[in-house]
Amino acid sequence: MSKIQNFIKKDIEKNPKLKKKYEQASLNLDAAVLVKDMRKDLGMTQVEFAKYVGKPQSTIGRIEAGNMNVSIGLLNEIANRAHRQVKLVLI
Repeated sequence: MSKIQNFIKKDIEKNPKLKKKYEQASLNLDAAVLVKDMRKDLGMTQVEFAKYVGKPQSTIGRIEAGNMNVSIGLLNEIANRAHRQVKLVLI
């Protein structure tokens, strides 16, 4: 277990209400990496990518910064417009 994982585990043990916040932060960061990787694979700036997928640049920026709670629907819409697919995997 990494130091950050250990810290999070102990923090949740002290305050169980934090579990949902940590889970949401993790999902936000996963979405950020997916969208940024997709954009970079296409060789586009945020502005170009936003126009390509029909979303405001501010939305793409917030997603990539991990500052937006992204729905599966929004991720799917962005992926479809970029000729990609979203696959969900439970582990």
